[in-house]
Amino acid sequence: MKKSQADVVFTNGRVYTVDNQQPWSEAVAVSNGRFTAVGNAADISACIGPQTNVIDLGGKMVLPGFIDSHAHVSCTTNETASLEMFHLESLEDYLDAVREFATNHPEHEVIYGGGWHNDLFPPTGPVKKDLDAVVSDRPVCLMSEDGHFDWVNSKAIEMAGISKDTVAPAGGIIEKDPLTGEPSGTFRETARDLIQNVLPPFTVDQIKGSIRNFMQEAASVGITTVHDPLLILPDADGQLIGFGAGRNNIQAYAEMARDSELTVRVRGTVLTDPTLDADQVQAIKSVCEQQDNPLFKMTGIKVFVDGVVEGATAFLLEPYAHMPDTCGEPLWDLDNLKSLFAEAARERLQIHIHAIGDAAIRMSLDALEHARSTHGTLDSRHLITHLHILDRTDIPRMAALNVIGVPQPFWFVKGDYFHNLEARYLGLERAEKEYPMKSLKDAGILLAGASDYPVQVPSPPLLGIMLGVTRCEPGETDPNEILGPEERMTLEEMIACFTINGAHANFLEHETGSIEVGKNADMVVLENNLFEIPATEIANTKVLMTIFEGQSVYRDAAI
Repeated sequence: MKKSQADVVFTNGRVYTVDNQQPWSEAVAVSNGRFTAVGNAADISACIGPQTNVIDLGGKMVLPGFIDSHAHVSCTTNETASLEMFHLESLEDYLDAVREFATNHPEHEVIYGGGWHNDLFPPTGPVKKDLDAVVSDRPVCLMSEDGHFDWVNSKAIEMAGISKDTVAPAGGIIEKDPLTGEPSGTFRETARDLIQNVLPPFTVDQIKGSIRNFMQEAASVGITTVHDPLLILPDADGQLIGFGAGRNNIQAYAEMARDSELTVRVRGTVLTDPTLDADQVQAIKSVCEQQDNPLFKMTGIKVFVDGVVEGATAFLLEPYAHMPDTCGEPLWDLDNLKSLFAEAARERLQIHIHAIGDAAIRMSLDALEHARSTHGTLDSRHLITHLHILDRTDIPRMAALNVIGVPQPFWFVKGDYFHNLEARYLGLERAEKEYPMKSLKDAGILLAGASDYPVQVPSPPLLGIMLGVTRCEPGETDPNEILGPEERMTLEEMIACFTINGAHANFLEHETGSIEVGKNADMVVLENNLFEIPATEIANTKVLMTIFEGQSVYRDAAI
């Protein structure tokens, strides 16, 4: 059969298609942004015409474009709008950076930033007096590396009208000075709203800068689709889990999609407020229906059921080892959560659940079971992300409910954070069992890989794939430093997590996630064949080219 002339032909490659019917091929043809032929080089040569751009891959490996199914792209900003602290390693570094940023940006009403490390501070967190010493005339609000705590100065506390008599909202913690009872400077979970709902949010242009920064990084590591699970209704002013500064992010995405600026495909979910009832689902549904650009759509709701281990705000079945008087608390009342999930299910909205602790995961499954019993089995593809501590008896329930797991394999290691914080807070025995993955996959649960950017910076999928296979820090040779060796995944399984599984999780399996005729031409060219190198070298493999809908968005000089 005569084939039509292609716009581009990629030939002489090792193409791992992630298509079970044709796992490997040598060449692909692309026209109008879609794959039009996949096969051996001789067959695809029939697609070459006078105007075809032929790219000889020189035996290089090709994979489908990577999908990050949980990345907070729009809740961080570019370096001119806020201070990035992830790469800093001490209190002195932080304070020097804050001082320099404030000096260089006198135009900012607020000094926003993020990325400070929890394990550099005591369990009560950093204190305001240190920030006061470097900036006292403007509010300073710095988000922790995990995105759940804020470190603020006295000016921010003053502007928010917070005193020692201020009561933290449900699910939140205001850390206090043990001598004076005054707020010490760390606000956790919902208590962050007391600060951030008062301070001015990032502008639309600032958030666009954040998205552009992410897209540049995404192109360089092969990401072509991303799910942003923290979109904020523009008029929201309630319990926003400390992310009120991002309330212009939907508008930013919508404008960039309209203006053809997006070089990644974006799906997203909208944050819910635990102080509101299920009626909030209607407002979210209305906003979701307004966005129908193929490059930016919203699929449903985001629900924080609990916090994080490092703040003792994750909801556990058994008490914390370092705080035996608490198991943490959920952010939702179970009955309210059931009502919310049932309403979302009735409206056929996807539910994207943050659940870290085993009690929070069980509570989420209880609410999902209620939604199913109320409205039947629907193809809603509800997700639970993080899955840090999971009671193994809940795995069959998760599978029976067709819940998709969205783990972050970047965290599947031991190292200093594990030994100095997680093992201390959870107890070594419980910490050794954290982040199951193979157990979930073997139970029939679909797993979609994710980074939780900017909690994980940088966040190349190849690193996530490697750590899902090895479950130990790069270069580690001690077998005792493997985190749950029985939970290691195969290379094929991990590639699927960051490609076709991510596509399914985002209702995109007919559009992307594998290299098949008719799908969007999203693909990545790699320096090495991942199946021919040691697993420990996967993360060192360079991305040579990223193709998004048939267009090159990144190209290394080596190709």
